[in-house]
Amino acid sequence: MDIRPMPFDDPDAVKLNDAVQLEYAERYGDEDGDGEGDLTPLDASMFVPPRGLYLMAYDPLGRPVATGGWRTQDANDEGYSDGDAELKRMYVVPEARGLGLARRILAALEADARAAGRVRMVLETGTAQPEAIGLYTSCGYEPCAKFGYYREYPNSRCYAKAL
Repeated sequence: MDIRPMPFDDPDAVKLNDAVQLEYAERYGDEDGDGEGDLTPLDASMFVPPRGLYLMAYDPLGRPVATGGWRTQDANDEGYSDGDAELKRMYVVPEARGLGLARRILAALEADARAAGRVRMVLETGTAQPEAIGLYTSCGYEPCAKFGYYREYPNSRCYAKAL
């Protein structure tokens, strides 16, 4: 598998972002019927180095199969702390799951955020994603105080790891 930096608004990134949004809507419900799962505001500028990074994995046939990114966060009214790097849009297409891609992308994102001077990686997931929770806890993430767009939602779970 080929893992490389990619702009968040690249057509392949948009394709996989649309896929993960549909999966979020399926797992958590789509109250307004728009197919949007995660309503956290994101734009491509948030993932431009050195304030973030977006990675994509491609299979040997050149098909996009996994994504993940981090963006800079600092102390604000949504519960972030100075030095945070927030993990966003970790996703592996169903046919590529179980190949270790999420772990590889996660490790690369952690290394990049550390090199950019970030001191803690944080992420928000939910109770309908037990495989994500399993991945993060097995990689050293621990529950932390809730932050971000979904901090008031009961099925939201937040995790952090010192970099």
